[in-house]
Amino acid sequence: MRQWLRIDGWKAKGGIAFLALAALVAPRLITAAPLDLLDAAPAQIDPSEQAGDNFPGSAFFYAEGAFDPVPGVETVQSQHVLGLDAVKAAPAAIFRGITALDSYRALNCLTNAVYYEAGSEPEDGQRAVAQVVLNRVRSQLWPDTVCGVVYEGSERPDYKCQFTFSCDGAMARMPNAAAWARARRIAQEALAGQVYVPVGLATHYHTLAVRPEWSSTLQPVAVVGAHIFYRNPGFNGTAAAFTSLYHGRELISGPARRVWPDQPVTSPGFSAMPSPAAAPAPAVVPALGWTSPATRTTPEDDDLPESTIRPEYRNSGRPLS
Repeated sequence: MRQWLRIDGWKAKGGIAFLALAALVAPRLITAAPLDLLDAAPAQIDPSEQAGDNFPGSAFFYAEGAFDPVPGVETVQSQHVLGLDAVKAAPAAIFRGITALDSYRALNCLTNAVYYEAGSEPEDGQRAVAQVVLNRVRSQLWPDTVCGVVYEGSERPDYKCQFTFSCDGAMARMPNAAAWARARRIAQEALAGQVYVPVGLATHYHTLAVRPEWSSTLQPVAVVGAHIFYRNPGFNGTAAAFTSLYHGRELISGPARRVWPDQPVTSPGFSAMPSPAAAPAPAVVPALGWTSPATRTTPEDDDLPESTIRPEYRNSGRPLS
């Protein structure tokens, strides 16, 4: 009896040791098979697992059926673009300032918009943002200068600027040199007359992470990178509404506010908001620094919508550093 107990005890201890050894070795065995398989057949690698093919919102493009053709819409030959509506290309135009300083300011303002709105996206996403800015310059609903469009609303004390980066403290972050150079090149090409066709006459966009109320009043045109783009319905969404001439005199070169908070405030989650043309123009606030949350005021006649963004998507569209 005692002998059997000793044998059973030895078996029990041996079994425990075997399980412990298996626990250490099994993960390596499990990991080795897929790695060998990937090395043998690199063409089978899921593109969503490749760092170079990822960008905020890219999971949408790797979802099954994401690129099923939309009836009546010509397919755009790009892995980063999903057409949602038949588009008419924006009218080609060269945006040249009256003076060299005006041209420099226009380039710098557009580069800021491209970088801070889509700095971590593929070139398609950046060209789409640049096209929206220039579409607004040519539209009668927005200012007729590049900087005027980019920094519209940055003087307001209620954080309701047209492009969120110009009033949420994003510009306090030091740009990445390589990403800035790419954004500047794309801005130069857009100002020189290169039209980005897939977004057509779009003048609005927001990230895929949110769905603001104003989006239901506009016509979706395309999904490009991390944003979905819209054009105005009716006459304001036709080529005839984009005939305003570029003024050429860039009187501003940056946002109205020059003092930023230590920590950027949370972005409302979408970038190009509808124009507040229908609302009375707010009084211009001098550039006296950042307004603390406790002192913010909202005009009673302000009809601009608010939006929220889920915490896990809060950094979507921000440049990687």
